Amino acid sequence: MKIRTILVDDETLAIQGLELRLQAFPEVEIIDRCANGREAIRSIKTHKPDLVFLDIQMPGFDGFSVVSGLAEVEPPLFVFVTAYNEFALKAFEAQAVDYLMKPVEEERLAATMERIRQRLGEKRAGEESERLKTLLAEVAPEAVQEMPSAAEAPASNRFEKLINIKDRGQIFRVDVESIERIDAAGDYMCIYTGDNTLILRETMKDLEKRLDPRKFQRVHRSTIVNLEQVRQVKPHTNGECFLVLGSGAQVKVSRSYRDVVARFL
Repeated sequence: MKIRTILVDDETLAIQGLELRLQAFPEVEIIDRCANGREAIRSIKTHKPDLVFLDIQMPGFDGFSVVSGLAEVEPPLFVFVTAYNEFALKAFEAQAVDYLMKPVEEERLAATMERIRQRLGEKRAGEESERLKTLLAEVAPEAVQEMPSAAEAPASNRFEKLINIKDRGQIFRVDVESIERIDAAGDYMCIYTGDNTLILRETMKDLEKRLDPRKFQRVHRSTIVNLEQVRQVKPHTNGECFLVLGSGAQVKVSRSYRDVVARFL
């Protein structure tokens, strides 16, 4: 299936160079090229592309303004392209699929395209599920009542595989499967992996939405545990217990969340 794509950059040579690189990906169909942010907004609203490669620094209307200007429509996937790495964190906060440095390297672009295919596959699978549900509603309404919606189905591909965390002036790309547990401290999350502890500014409620609930469960008001890291369950008083994790760390499970422990017993 084609990936309908728009390129946005105020430098003609930059667009030509990126277009040359994208020739290695036959599924990419370039449907428009824009020289500034205002052109980009008009083009995106008109053509409704799947993907936009978007320069950040453009005169008058920068790349972040383009994203903001599309708040009322369903946005495409964005990949920011820039010569300045100081915008990386803001790009990820704007929910960009990726952030590429100029000149764009072939291997780096290939990795980006793999992420794009995955994200589009997830999106199209959800849309197909909803179309099927609409069709069934016409011919077999009783069957629809038993079908979970795309938003309800706990398909693993709906959840994050990598999480970008800015900590100590650096951006860490953390493989979700490497996370052992997460502790809340106000609006900050302490992310524990096998060999590192990172601080993420995000609420626990928002972070939970990004994690597969079949693997990550809250076991305390302020703690989420990767269930695949649990090695032992140790009973405690008053219906509470401790989970012993792969690193040897022990996490208390409060009575309110003891149903989580039942899957191990």
